[in-house]
Amino acid sequence: MEFAHTSVLLEECIENLNIRPDGIYADGTLGGGGHSYEICSRLGNGGRLFGIDQDAAAIEAAGKRLQAFGDKVTIIRSNYRDMTAELRKRGITSVDGVILDLGVSSYQLDDAGRGFTYREDAPLDMRMDQRQPVSARDIVNGYPEMELYRIIRDYGEDRFAKNIAKHIVKAREDHIIETTGELIHIIKASIPAKVRATGGHPAKRTFQAIRIEVNHELDVLEQSLDDMIDFLSDGGRICVITFHSLEDRIVKTNFRKNENPCICPKNFPVCVCGRRPKGKTVTRKPIVPSEAELEKNPRAASAKLRVFERIIQ
Repeated sequence: MEFAHTSVLLEECIENLNIRPDGIYADGTLGGGGHSYEICSRLGNGGRLFGIDQDAAAIEAAGKRLQAFGDKVTIIRSNYRDMTAELRKRGITSVDGVILDLGVSSYQLDDAGRGFTYREDAPLDMRMDQRQPVSARDIVNGYPEMELYRIIRDYGEDRFAKNIAKHIVKAREDHIIETTGELIHIIKASIPAKVRATGGHPAKRTFQAIRIEVNHELDVLEQSLDDMIDFLSDGGRICVITFHSLEDRIVKTNFRKNENPCICPKNFPVCVCGRRPKGKTVTRKPIVPSEAELEKNPRAASAKLRVFERIIQ
């Protein structure tokens, strides 16, 4: 299956990166290389792009797509949380821009064998990096009921989380839950019929929750943003596209903290904590897809772009 993915908020990202022809840029979620291709198209002879992805299929697809740019491009198979370490290994001490396009690619959703989709019956997997040992099957069959409840409640924001967790534990007493189809059947039985009739696919939130847990998506984001901001050169920008409220909240909170890191009590006349701003949030409100983009790509509906600019004082 070909790695196909429509890049979300492409023009808005490129515009906000303020690309310099001789700049160094990092795409932490390379995917099919859509954003990276547009960055590379604007680079001169001195420009460089580093593309990072943990998915072998993405690495292969992006390698082909970006081949024409020759040694301007370096592709690294890794998780973006290791971006700064990987770049330092290659002699890079700062970059002029970073882009993160979070969530699942269209390819991962459409390839039923990867187990991300609730539209087809497939083995329970959901690993973005297939080298990692823990899959959705391990979580569904191995987590205690309270832990399943916690992730479905917190990461899926599903009001029936308690009941879904209870039904999963009861079902796995009979036999190991192996496929997405079996899990969907269990989830449907946990949700009242009246509710199932409205509000999208009943398994959507639980699948999101398990996928986030399998790939540690929120932890990785939370632990990486400060490092990436510190790695930006003066005037460099980081653009982050999120697809659900939990990710967006992490990005918004982090940018706000880096813009105003002072922890002194409000009644102190001057700052004594010594924490200095690292830059400014460019987007007071997130940038969202246009009507035209949504017509072409309905999957972009929940996308939000936030941008932060490094200012070294």
